[in-house]
Order: sequence, then structure tokens, then C-alpha cells
Amino acid sequence: MMEMVAAMVISGTIGWLVVVSGRPVTQVVFWRCAFGAAVLLAVCAAKGYLKPGTLNRRQLLLAVAGGVAIVANWLLLFSAYAGASISIATAVYNTQPFMLVALGAVFLRERLTLAKLGWLLLSFGGMLLIVQARPGAGAPHGDYLVGILLALGAAFFYALAAIFAKQLKGTPPHLIALIHVMVGTVMLLPMAVSSELPSGLVPWATLTTMGVVHTGLMYILLYGAIQKLPTHLTGALSFIYPIVAILVDRLAFGHQLHPAQLVGAMLILVAAAGMTLGWPWRKPAAMLEAEVRAEAEGKSSM
Repeated sequence: MMEMVAAMVISGTIGWLVVVSGRPVTQVVFWRCAFGAAVLLAVCAAKGYLKPGTLNRRQLLLAVAGGVAIVANWLLLFSAYAGASISIATAVYNTQPFMLVALGAVFLRERLTLAKLGWLLLSFGGMLLIVQARPGAGAPHGDYLVGILLALGAAFFYALAAIFAKQLKGTPPHLIALIHVMVGTVMLLPMAVSSELPSGLVPWATLTTMGVVHTGLMYILLYGAIQKLPTHLTGALSFIYPIVAILVDRLAFGHQLHPAQLVGAMLILVAAAGMTLGWPWRKPAAMLEAEVRAEAEGKSSM
């Protein structure tokens, strides 16, 4: 649990570093991938994951495709901060469970239940409240709606990466993460080479931290926790990430959500939690029977 909590707290602070770095998004993601690859390469080598034959051709192609999706996800999410703020972008980004359900229904023929549709409608209601609201106090001066659309695009690509990951059961997750960041390094290398290198202590400190801590260390903590925790607890603790991101945005940049934005964000997070943790809309029959029995016993004792 401590590993999972630490991973989510680290994830919740990455938006602050992206903004503080002052660098273009493509450069931020490139250096995150490059520094993260160095850490994960050492970890995979120590664990013996780099031996020939660990991955077959199909697994390698799926991991590379997932890497493309993850890099697109980071590019879109970090770009969303400039228009919709870290808080709103993070809240909207947490529609990813619904993207995953939709993609699972289309590509994996997974069953779409009434409960899942109910959570989807609740999330949609939260989205409408956020879209109709104005940017909050302290929010960046940018295109609010564009920021929301970028966050939705980031959620879609994250769900797409999860679909690819589902086809890689049994593959070491640290190795998958290494392939993802190596793909990102190669993809963004031409842009990084053609643009001016960062200068000064703050940009390099933030970029290095994002690569070493928010990518390398975070993945190690996250996968270490996932391997030890039950699924429902992993899902529950994952919601520490958006809460930390919203608090950091408020404390670091003074971004205050309007009431409609706050309610919309809460609806999305509750709906995402309900979807992830499988909360029922109605009380199970056994629970209802127990309540009726307790009420009857209470009346008979009076």
C-alpha cells in the first residue's frame, strides 16, 4: 500500500513540474522518456529481463504500439494544462476507464452492463458541468475547450495503451515500460535535436526529476504494488493521483475551481471509482435481506 500511495503522490505532482520547466511539451516528454529509459534499463538488466527470447515478435510489436499510444497520451495531457489547468485536465483525464470499457466492447467483445452505462452517464454529466463552466481563478490564459478536448484525447490513448497491455499478460511490466519510454525517445528525438536545448538549473532539474522519479521510480513502485495488492485496492488507491494533482494546482498556482467545475470533477471521479471498483447501483439482495431481518428483529424486541 505504501508503494502504491507513493506512486500516486509522485504522479500527482508531475503537472507542476511540466509547468515549472517552461519547456515545450515535446521536449518535456522526450527528456522524460530518455531519463526514464536509463533507470528502467538498469532495472530490467538487474532482473534479467533483457535476455534474448524474453519477448516474441508479436509481443514486441504490441509493446511498441502501446509505447506510441503512451507517448501520445503524455503529449496531449501535458498540452492540456495550458488551456484547462492541471486540475480540470486531470479530472477530465480520469474518464479513461470509460474509454477502456468502450474499446474493450469494440475490440475485445467485453460485455457492456447497465451498471457501466450508468457510471458513464454520471461521468458525462460531470463533463457537461466542466465544459459549460468558465476557467477558474488562477487558471492559465488559454483555450479552455481545447484543453478539455486534449485531456479527452489523452484519456483515449491511455485506454488504447491499456488494450495493448491486456494482450501482454505474463510479460514483465518493467520491460513493457522500458519499451514504451524507448519508443518515446526515438519518436521525439528529431524534435529534440532540432529545438534549442534547455539552459539553466530549473529546466534541467525538473526534466531530470520527471525522468528519474516520475517515470523510472514511479513505474518501479507502481508495478511493485500491483504485484502485491488485490485489484480492488489498487483501483481505490489510484484515485489519490487526481486528488493530489488538484491540491498541487491549488497550492502551487492558486487555481481555484468554480462550484460547477468542482461538482463536475467530483462526478467524474466518483463515476470512475464506481466503474473501476465495480460498485453496484442497487444494494445486493443479501444486503437488503439482512437489513429487513435486522429491522424485523428490532421491532420484535420493542
